This record gives sequence, structure tokens and C-alpha cells, in this order.
Amino acid sequence: MKSQLARIALPGIALVFMAGCSEEPQQVVSFSKDVQPVLAKYCAECHQAGGAGTDASGFQVATYDDVMAGTSLGPMVVPSDALSSNLYRLVAGEVHPSITMPHGKEKLPAEDIAKIEQWIEQGAKDATAELEAGMP
Repeated sequence: MKSQLARIALPGIALVFMAGCSEEPQQVVSFSKDVQPVLAKYCAECHQAGGAGTDASGFQVATYDDVMAGTSLGPMVVPSDALSSNLYRLVAGEVHPSITMPHGKEKLPAEDIAKIEQWIEQGAKDATAELEAGMP
């Protein structure tokens, strides 16, 4: 009986392990190379010192430290949790339409929203020093 169970269970277990091996590794998303250009293009007009968005919320996007500092009401990014990150939810349109960002403008392209989501899910790290040193 045990040998019959082993003959049935072992191939199933092997399939589970093999399925994980076939996935391609996810590309690391860099704040400075991938996310910052998106924020500069779509958000910086309002979310810079003296901008309407900064005046209203305290949120700026000029640097990694600015983004991670969040707003006067709290964080905008929860590392490794895009769905709890207001930055992602606002640009992805997962909030009331009256507060979707960029406010009163065309929605970000899906590719750019995905970059922000991946960056957050990967821990929202700032790899600037490594990139400048030529490290992966």
C-alpha cells in the first residue's frame, strides 16, 4: 500500500517543484533607473517644492528620500506591499476617481504603473550606490 502511495505522490511532488523552476527570474526594478523617470515625467510638476501637490499633501518626488518620507499624513510606500502603498493605489486608479493621480490628467501607461508596483513589491529599495559603482 505504501509503495502505491509513493508511486502516486512522488510524480505530483516532482511536478510542483518543476513548475517553480520554469519561471523566468523577475527583473530587478531600480528606483533611479526605472521609477524616478516615471515620477519626474508624471508627478514632479505638482509634487516638487512649491508645487500644488506638495502644498496640499507635503509629498515630493524629487529624490528617493522624498518619496519614502511620504506625506504629512503618513507613508506613501509600504515596502514589499504595493496594495498597501498609496503611491501605487493612486497611480493605478485603485482609489476614488477624484483623487486618482496624476490629478486631472491622463492615467500613467500600464507599463509605468507595473514598474512602480514591481519596485514596491521588491522592497522599494534605493540601489543608487550600487548602480553608480557598476554592481548588479
